[in-house]
Amino acid sequence: MKIALTQERIVFALAVLLFAGFAIVLPNFLTAGNVLTLIRGVSVLGILGLGMAVVVIGRGIDLSIVANMAISVAWTLDMADRGVPLGVALSLGFGFVVLMGLITGFLVAYVEIPPLFATLAMGAFIYGFGRAALLSQDVIQMPAHAGILNLAGTGHVLGVPMPIILLAVASLLAFLFLRYTRPGRTIYGFGDNLQAARITGLSVRPMQVAQYVISGIVAFAAGIITATAVESMNTRIVNGTLIYDVILVVVLGGVGLSGGKGGVRNVLVGTLLIGVLLNGMTIMDVQYTVQNVVKSLILLVAIVVDSLVNPRDEQTAQQGDI
Repeated sequence: MKIALTQERIVFALAVLLFAGFAIVLPNFLTAGNVLTLIRGVSVLGILGLGMAVVVIGRGIDLSIVANMAISVAWTLDMADRGVPLGVALSLGFGFVVLMGLITGFLVAYVEIPPLFATLAMGAFIYGFGRAALLSQDVIQMPAHAGILNLAGTGHVLGVPMPIILLAVASLLAFLFLRYTRPGRTIYGFGDNLQAARITGLSVRPMQVAQYVISGIVAFAAGIITATAVESMNTRIVNGTLIYDVILVVVLGGVGLSGGKGGVRNVLVGTLLIGVLLNGMTIMDVQYTVQNVVKSLILLVAIVVDSLVNPRDEQTAQQGDI
């Protein structure tokens, strides 16, 4: 029986080889504590990757996902710290990401601005608006009365950190949505061939809008996990490399930038490889700037491979996607 050599399988094999190599070379790598730390460290990245994958499968991209996460959660924490009931603050933060997703989706689906430019502009707008109108400082601390919400980042179930469990739950939900629901199949349909999807009567424009709403909701959930884990939300994360890391795990795992290809498993495989790599480099005390160079080179190679495996077609070019 011949096994097809796909990008996903190659990346998974590289992750296993890298894991084995670090286990041999680094004495403290192959311990239960470090393995849990490894997975926990990339749990939020994996969750954000799931939200990005939904958009990319639909022939789009969301460069505003990190800004949406940081500002919405920081605003939620700030409101709760100023006395707004936690439930109300969470509802308003959730409403914020939904509204931003609706605006972004409208710009892409109905105004027909290429997703790369629409989401780049929306990311800048969300961050600027948040810092100018909603927040008085960069870092917002977790309110003392967060209660059970803290379990999202610091809780454990049978010794397994809650962020890992939430990544598993998010992965299952994303898998079921993409594989077994009509909206999920619609996303694959217009991601693979936009014009054919419109001719067959699929609800393309509403689902394009829904993609960005889903991405915003995922960003909000990932932000809550991040904030409860470190007891704060630093909005300066928007100006960091997290957005590139999210794109990296999506493309590296084999979700095609041309749309219509890939799924949850691809995101998890890409997240696994990056998690192993970063954990190993951290143990070896590799400088953060050097780690960024390594990640950028991997991203570049992944995009080149993607362009060869999933070449741009005429409709992709017309959409203006990367």
